[in-house]
Amino acid sequence: MSISSENNKEGIMLIDKPGGITSHDVVDVVRKRLGIRRVGHAGTLDPLAEGLLVVLVGKATKLFSKFVNFDKEYIGELKLGETTTTGDSQGNLIEKRDYKNIDEQKMQEAFSLFLGEIEQIPPMVSALKIGGKRLYRLARRGISIQRNPRKIKIYFLKILNINFPFVEFFVRCSKGTYVRKLAEDIGERLGCGAHITKIKRLSVGPFKLDDAVKLDSANECHLRKAAL
Repeated sequence: MSISSENNKEGIMLIDKPGGITSHDVVDVVRKRLGIRRVGHAGTLDPLAEGLLVVLVGKATKLFSKFVNFDKEYIGELKLGETTTTGDSQGNLIEKRDYKNIDEQKMQEAFSLFLGEIEQIPPMVSALKIGGKRLYRLARRGISIQRNPRKIKIYFLKILNINFPFVEFFVRCSKGTYVRKLAEDIGERLGCGAHITKIKRLSVGPFKLDDAVKLDSANECHLRKAAL
């Protein structure tokens, strides 16, 4: 349901975030379009990532914790044989390793090991706060700190396409899951290393990318009531 009153700018907006910009950049655009300061997002997408970003407007920003607790779905693509400083294709190359002995069966076996409840160490380039500081800000200064592993849950993980060294996959996961780290960990399990090359978020809880609006087209008419 849209909200049209100039004095009632609150609700949620489903944005199809393009690659190459931050989630905060999206928030800034929405602030300017709506002429309201109280805007936030529920769940960061890295600059590399595309897809569904849930933007909260006005009083709906109070629902942040509810939204970030939702399960999420992604399509990702990893590249075997290379590790990078950021775990994605935007980082600097750390090491190249041979992946020629990896076949589809080995890929399927490796992917199956990450189903269910697993532990994952948050990457230094994440937006997670430790000691009041965002990890990615420390990483930009060349600082790496100890991060404790956290329990996450991978509900569904399926290989969609293999075109070595690239592997496209679909994942449905719990909050706190880092797709780039999943790609890295799969690469380590295979013994050849890997990094993420593409991420697209398809859903956040009941909200779908198909219902999102392109950032360039977003305006007040795309606000929805936030009652859940």
